[in-house]
Amino acid sequence: MSIAIVQFGGSNCDLDVLHVFKDVVGVDAELVWYKEENLDRFDGVVIPGGFSYGDYLRAGAIAARTPIMNSVRKQAESGKPVIGICNGFQVLTESGLLDGALTTNDYPKFRCEPTYLRVETTDTPFTSGFKKGEILNIPIAHMEGNFYADESTLASMEYNDQVAFRYVDKDGKVTDEANPNGSQENIAGIISAQKNVLGMMPHPERASEDILGSSDGLRVFKSMVEYISNR
Repeated sequence: MSIAIVQFGGSNCDLDVLHVFKDVVGVDAELVWYKEENLDRFDGVVIPGGFSYGDYLRAGAIAARTPIMNSVRKQAESGKPVIGICNGFQVLTESGLLDGALTTNDYPKFRCEPTYLRVETTDTPFTSGFKKGEILNIPIAHMEGNFYADESTLASMEYNDQVAFRYVDKDGKVTDEANPNGSQENIAGIISAQKNVLGMMPHPERASEDILGSSDGLRVFKSMVEYISNR
């Protein structure tokens, strides 16, 4: 098993994700430069956080148009698991692999802080290791994490169980105060209709070891590895 971790100019969480897969989960992973056009040798793909191309135009817009994204799309269409974290989530929406868009936070500043998330579905390769309704402590670090989709898209997501995580308070309640960026319906992460592409703004790799204050994010990666093992 081997996981591709995509690198763009401006990626800065790539080595963190590599560490989690190789040193914590214990599977092979490889950094792959954005000019790569064939990812067939990999079993899954991670697009990590950062500020690809300085967030020029829109966050993720330039990265979404690089050669490697054609191969990422191919992997997603073949059923392989693909996860985009923070800037990676932005890249997935800009490339059309996920619906919606990520816009500037309601309070238009960079926010880096712990957040509570509620697991909304376990029917995905990335959340099967959780219990539905479980509360997680996973940090955010973004300025453009405000998830937007039109009413019909939101309704479709709800109907098809595509909301993976929501921002909540420590008691698991959806409140305005618990929403760090203004995302519609407090959405923190979504899954594709085929259930194998996940985008999430919080950083599970920053909550994958107890020494970091939380290891709640580790199960995102362990669930992904278990899914690949059972394919």
